[in-house]
Amino acid sequence: MLPYGRQSIEESDVAAVAEVLRGDWLTTGPAVGEFEAELARWTGGVPCVSVTSGTAALHVAYVAAGVRAGDEVVTSPLTFVATAATAALLGARVVFADVRPDTGNLDPDAAAALVTGRTRAITAVDYAGHPADYDELREVADRAGAVLVSDAAHSIGAAYKDRPVGALADLTTFSFFPTKTVTTAEGGAVAAADPELFRRAARFRNHGLVRDPAEQRTPCEGGWHQEVHEFGLNYRLPDVLCALGLSQLRRLARFRERRTELVARYNVLLRDVPGLTLPAQHAYVRPSWHLYPVRVGGGRRREVYERMRAAGIGVQVNYVPAYWHPVFEDLGYRRGLCPEAESYYAEELSLPLFPALTDAQQEHVVETLTGILA
Repeated sequence: MLPYGRQSIEESDVAAVAEVLRGDWLTTGPAVGEFEAELARWTGGVPCVSVTSGTAALHVAYVAAGVRAGDEVVTSPLTFVATAATAALLGARVVFADVRPDTGNLDPDAAAALVTGRTRAITAVDYAGHPADYDELREVADRAGAVLVSDAAHSIGAAYKDRPVGALADLTTFSFFPTKTVTTAEGGAVAAADPELFRRAARFRNHGLVRDPAEQRTPCEGGWHQEVHEFGLNYRLPDVLCALGLSQLRRLARFRERRTELVARYNVLLRDVPGLTLPAQHAYVRPSWHLYPVRVGGGRRREVYERMRAAGIGVQVNYVPAYWHPVFEDLGYRRGLCPEAESYYAEELSLPLFPALTDAQQEHVVETLTGILA
């Protein structure tokens, strides 16, 4: 089965991990800081906190934003469920706003119509690696007095109006799952320019521990002393995975270049296929393509999905609208809430896209797809 996405591992990655395994620090060691510093080069210098997964990154970001029970978080339904679930687990009410039909990204006008005095955060999702409309979303967030969060699980290395992802929102979350552009096997990170947001994020991912005597309530206990002022969790990403991530980040430019090349080839090879809508790209955005999402018209998406899979091509669908999951249905959410997102989902099909995909494999994907649609 040709997968829709897969990791790109080289001997340099293996060597980086092996070096840590032979050293003294498997976790909380120097590789963590090195990885975070390298990641900050891609966020325009915005400091980053590494964590154990993209989901953990969202949880940490919402805690840093001060999301609590009774607050509201406005976000897109066209995303993996974790974007909403992590807010709901903090007791917030998730408010789903519709998406723009061309990019599948959160519609700023739809978000603006749903903010209230209880809106604590507005979370955009850079669907497929195409950054959302952050200038407009910033206006919405500022008017509401809300924190702007970017779920950039798909878009590491992308830019919006010449500004890098990671420097566009108050808090930005990344994912390093194997299908993503950069992997640490499992892992994530939170970027925050504001020192207080960064402090909250860094403290929460390490049990809430306070080690600086100047900030402790009883600093004279001894050199071993540490305190917890607010509860946190162990979301620390270990050195062994940070070493893999650091090695991967050094090839991020190459990964992006190959993905961009493959997207351009798909665009040429599929541009005249009837019943197929190709992904949009705004002129002021430089995506970092994680997915190549086409829309299959005529009610044929399931048929095409099943026939492509039967032919050994692992296409995927991204995503079931988050509020369609039974856990949200049981909370009272109903289908029909976001018509554009539901329409997008009904037609969406992700074609294989990863740096090691060869031109010949891509042409096989195209030939199979066009044959089915014909």
